[in-house]
Amino acid sequence: MQAGGEAASGRLAIIAGGGLLPHYLADAARRSGENPLIIQLLDEPAPEWRGFDIEHASVGDFAGIRKAFERYSISRVVLSGSVRRRPEWRQIRPTISFLARVPFVLKTLRRGGDNAVLEMVIGLLEALGCKVIGAHEIAPDLLAVPGPVGTVKPDSESEEDIRVAMDAALQLGRLDIGQAAVAVGGRVVALEGPEGTDAMLARVAEMRSNGRISRRRRGVLVKLAKPQQDERADLPAIGLTTLKGASLAGLAGIVGEAGRSLILDRTELAEAADAAGMFITGVEVASADLPEAG
Repeated sequence: MQAGGEAASGRLAIIAGGGLLPHYLADAARRSGENPLIIQLLDEPAPEWRGFDIEHASVGDFAGIRKAFERYSISRVVLSGSVRRRPEWRQIRPTISFLARVPFVLKTLRRGGDNAVLEMVIGLLEALGCKVIGAHEIAPDLLAVPGPVGTVKPDSESEEDIRVAMDAALQLGRLDIGQAAVAVGGRVVALEGPEGTDAMLARVAEMRSNGRISRRRRGVLVKLAKPQQDERADLPAIGLTTLKGASLAGLAGIVGEAGRSLILDRTELAEAADAAGMFITGVEVASADLPEAG
């Protein structure tokens, strides 16, 4: 007999990329009475899974994923974790429903940004007969809320950096390039590209050490969902690794978008931020900055 959540809506699969987010979601699903299937993507670093049904697949193995869905009677799926590189055409194992979409898939893989690729993947998974849901639907407690996570709050200088970095992150997102920006002393010093947030922060730390960024002014990291982003995939996340990178870069704090970003290890994160004298806070993005529905 299936647990309460599964009886009503079918078994859940978590397609797990790298990092800890898939584990948070799996634990949250278990707490709500579900028994999720884990499909761990090959070549993505992840802690060991224990006590879960696990299948392994490459990022483009739609035929293998379809077989796993059928074997475990999967009707819902959530995408989580990092994927270091998009699949190349020769790595894709298609399904019959996939073949009709080949021209669109080729165009997206060659020219589309990350959001376009994720929307393509969502469409292909739904073509397998599964409903794709967001990480926040499994673990709503992970969503950022307005206000500070710890006790430290932004000062007036940081507030100006937040404003500048938010504007840059929104413009970057509209171009489907990245989700994060760093501002120091009222000017943008780094934008996130395909390398990801951690690598961007390492770049800021290097520029700080060689004097290309002022050592007197601290600056902020802002992470926002792309204005056009499908919230079922790749919501920006802030965790202990993000805090460590921001600290090494000499930043005063981190800002996430309330309702559209994830806060991992909230209690530990608040304690670590307070110990470092840094703020982590959620901000709301004005509706005028987001595209109209439909």
